[in-house]
Amino acid sequence: MHKVDTIFSELLKLCPRYHFEKAVQQYQGDRYVKTFSTWQQYITILYSQIKQKDSLRDIETGLSAHSSRWYHLGLTGVHKSTLSDANTKRNYRIFEDTFYDLLARCKDLTPKHRFRFKNPLYSIDATTIDLCLSVFPWAKFRKTKGAIKMHCLYDHSGAFPSFITVTDGKKHEVKVARETSLPMSPDSIVSIDKAYIDYKWLYSLEKNGVWFVTRAKSNINYAVAGQHPVSGKGVLSDETISLQGLLTKNNYPKELRLIRYYDEERKKVLTFLTNNFKLAASTIAKIYKSRWQIELFFKWIKQNLKIKSFLGTSKNAVLMQIWIAMCYYLLLTYIKYQTKYGYSLLQLSRVIREMLFERKSLIDILTLKPERLLIVQDYALQGALF
Repeated sequence: MHKVDTIFSELLKLCPRYHFEKAVQQYQGDRYVKTFSTWQQYITILYSQIKQKDSLRDIETGLSAHSSRWYHLGLTGVHKSTLSDANTKRNYRIFEDTFYDLLARCKDLTPKHRFRFKNPLYSIDATTIDLCLSVFPWAKFRKTKGAIKMHCLYDHSGAFPSFITVTDGKKHEVKVARETSLPMSPDSIVSIDKAYIDYKWLYSLEKNGVWFVTRAKSNINYAVAGQHPVSGKGVLSDETISLQGLLTKNNYPKELRLIRYYDEERKKVLTFLTNNFKLAASTIAKIYKSRWQIELFFKWIKQNLKIKSFLGTSKNAVLMQIWIAMCYYLLLTYIKYQTKYGYSLLQLSRVIREMLFERKSLIDILTLKPERLLIVQDYALQGALF
C-alpha cells in the first residue's frame, strides 16, 4: 500500500530542486562533502524555521524524534557539530539564489495591488536586526552594540519582498539604494521614506521612468511654478515646484509636484513630493500611506521567523539563516496563493508547524476549518502515542 508523504515532504517539493543543485555546483557547496549535503542542510535549517527551534541541540533532538520518516526527505543523520561546521563554511549565496528562484515562481500567482491604476507598486525601506556585539564582533554598529540591516524592495502585488540585501548596521539606506540596481520596470511607482531623499538618486529614478512618492523635508527650498485644482478629501494644496539652490537644482533640474494633505487619523498636515503629475492628489497620499505595509512585513518576519536569534555566530551562518527564513516566507506565500487559502499567513504557518511530519495531504489539511483541524491533530497525536 502506498504511503502518503508527510506535509514536510510536500513542502520541499515546492523548492526548485534543479536550480538549487545548480547553485550548489556554482558555489561548490558539496565539494569534499561525504555525508551532510547542502540539500540536507537546507532541510535542517528550514525545519528549525518551521518549528521555531532555538539551538543546534534542539534541532538535533527534534529531528531524531522523527527519524523513522527521514527516508522521503533525503536526510541520513543530523549532528550539531556537523551542522555548525556547515553553517560556518558553506556559502550562504546558495540559499540567496534559492530565494530568488522561489520568488520567480511566486510572481506568477500573486494578485494585483488594490489601487485602480495598473502600474507596479513598490515600497523601499530597511529594518535593523540587533545583535550582541560580544558574540557577533563582526557586526559592530555602535560602541557597545552590534546590528545588521535588511534592505527591502516590497512588492504590493503579492505582499512580499522582490529584492533583499543585508548590510552592516552602519550603512545608510539611501547609500544602498544608490549602489543597487533595483528590479523596477519603467512606469513603476515606489513610495519611500524621507531617509531616502537624495535628489541625485531621485533624478535617476525619473530618468528610468519610475514614479516616486515621498514626504518632503521641512527645509525644502523651492519656488512655485504652477497650481493644480484642489480636489479630493484632505487635500489642502497641489503645486508644481522647481527646486532652488545651485547644487540641489543641478541634482534634480526638472519640476516636481508638492501636495499638502491633512491626515484625519493623525490630525496632522503632511507634505508629499512626487514626480507623478497624472494621479489625483488624494491617490498620491494613499500611495504613501500604503508604505506602512512594508513595516507590517518587517514586524511579521521578526515575530514569526527566526531572524532575531541565530544558530551560529559567524557572518555566513547569520546570512544563511536569514535567507532560508525568507525562503520559508515565500513558500508560505506560494501555498497561500496556489491553494487560495482563506486564513492568514500566520494561521497557515501554525498549521504547517503542527502537522509537519503527519502523513496527510497538504491540500486536505488547508481546506479544513480551524476547529476541524484540532480534531485531526488530536487523532494524529493519539496515533503517535499508540
